[in-house]
Amino acid sequence: MLNDKSILLIIGGGIAAFKSLDLMRRLRDEGATVVPVLTKAAEEFVTPLSVSALAAQKVNRDLFDLTSEAEMGHIELSRAADLVVVSPATADLLGKMANGLANDLASTLLMATDKRVLVAPAMNVRMWQHPAVQRNVATLKSDGVLFVGPEDGTMACGEFGPGRLSETPDIIGAIRSALTDGPLKGKQILVTSGPTHEPIDPVRYIANRSSGAQGTAIAVALRDLGADVIFVTGPADIPPPTGVHVIKVETAREMKNAVDTALPVDAAVFAAAVADWRMAQETHSKIKKKNGALPELKFAENPDILAGVAQLKKNRPKLVVGFAAETDNVIENATLKLGRKGCDWIVANDVSPDTGIMGGSENAVTLISNGNADVWPRMGKSEVAQKLAARIAQELTAS
Repeated sequence: MLNDKSILLIIGGGIAAFKSLDLMRRLRDEGATVVPVLTKAAEEFVTPLSVSALAAQKVNRDLFDLTSEAEMGHIELSRAADLVVVSPATADLLGKMANGLANDLASTLLMATDKRVLVAPAMNVRMWQHPAVQRNVATLKSDGVLFVGPEDGTMACGEFGPGRLSETPDIIGAIRSALTDGPLKGKQILVTSGPTHEPIDPVRYIANRSSGAQGTAIAVALRDLGADVIFVTGPADIPPPTGVHVIKVETAREMKNAVDTALPVDAAVFAAAVADWRMAQETHSKIKKKNGALPELKFAENPDILAGVAQLKKNRPKLVVGFAAETDNVIENATLKLGRKGCDWIVANDVSPDTGIMGGSENAVTLISNGNADVWPRMGKSEVAQKLAARIAQELTAS
């Protein structure tokens, strides 16, 4: 909840501005006060009356409002809030922020504030990918500005790609995270998730039946406790969470490279279902049938990412957590895996077909560590993630 929190919401001019109305309503439902600022361009998409009605506040629009500026209103507005949120953040607003321009109320507030700033970009995919915009984004991130999104999706213009405004619940989650000094504040945690796809030929691949739901939920739970999360994901069914650093990969070797590059971190959670094998030799042409004869496929073993990190002599995370998806003798096999890999904890789960866990919305896990097996009841994957994140926070903050 956001009780007694004050949000200064700057609404940029873009078709996604209409979503700011729902954002204000939901923020108020959570107990927050929303002070709205409309740019001139935003007034082409939403009216001051509708914004004022949903925020139950005066709409701030003009830098040269005589009454407000007699009291240095732009300074007061910029300092009174707990957080400044820009949604949608247009290319124009990002450019002004990155280059220190202040020629209207919105940009002046952003220059004058001493509070954290969270932006939710929304623009055409080509605009988002333009080198100038990406330079501005890099500058803002280095300045400490927080980002949520943008997401991949269909634009109002009909094009598809990155540039779509994040959904309202994701923006609110990012706001909560920005306002919360959780127990994992200042900690960097790596999470792997999803399956890997190992090509057989250009149209076929080897994979595991992982949706990425549990890994994604863990990344969200850690983010909400204040952690800086690096999320390395294979081609999962579940979209990656916002408010984390996402690295998308396809194969086990790509995942290993991404993990190695991310180190050092404070903790690592290996929830990905990495394929154990790949083709020994990659085939760049589709394998064709030959008079009914079966093709001969030769396999090679993939790198063991979990063991590689757990057994590091240098840059080993303080806490390394692995997952063991088993169908038989779950606790026994997971305990053996704990010793064989050299990690600190193993999260074991029974993924037999009749459990419905692999690809489902629930999980039933046993947390194995130091010879102990803590059996958790079956619960939603988000609940499992929250419980695991709390244990990780307890471990990392212990003296």
